[in-house]
Amino acid sequence: MDRDTSPHRAHSASGAVPALLLAVDQLLDEFTRLPGQARFRFDPATPAVVTVEFLAERGPGPVRRLGRELLFRGLATMSGGGDVRMWPTQREEQPSSWLLLESPELEALFELPTAPLAVWLDATYRAVPAGAEPDGLDWDGFLLELLEGPGVPSE
Repeated sequence: MDRDTSPHRAHSASGAVPALLLAVDQLLDEFTRLPGQARFRFDPATPAVVTVEFLAERGPGPVRRLGRELLFRGLATMSGGGDVRMWPTQREEQPSSWLLLESPELEALFELPTAPLAVWLDATYRAVPAGAEPDGLDWDGFLLELLEGPGVPSE
């Protein structure tokens, strides 16, 4: 899992990284696993965030937006806090990580295969290196919208 953290590295021409479809297990309890799939998507316009859709057999599945850095760190060590955490498992036969998603209504624990996720995350860091996430943001437009937004008195 090597990623270039140099802010001087140029973004790829398109920044496009294909979606990753992973076979995942939801751990319902100590002995029960529910196999499923999760689709990971990366948009270079919002590079700090990875969109994960947990695919359901029927209808749309839940979608979560997770920090790219949280996912990357969670492949090797405990990462995250609060309602999203990820850490590597101790299984030797196939390296994996656990992803815990919590909310007031729900708690879900997923086991993700480490190798394909690591390769995919590396591709996202080649498209937009760590530290370069704010480079593509329109700061002037954001500040203008913030300053001229509703509720701001005009003179």
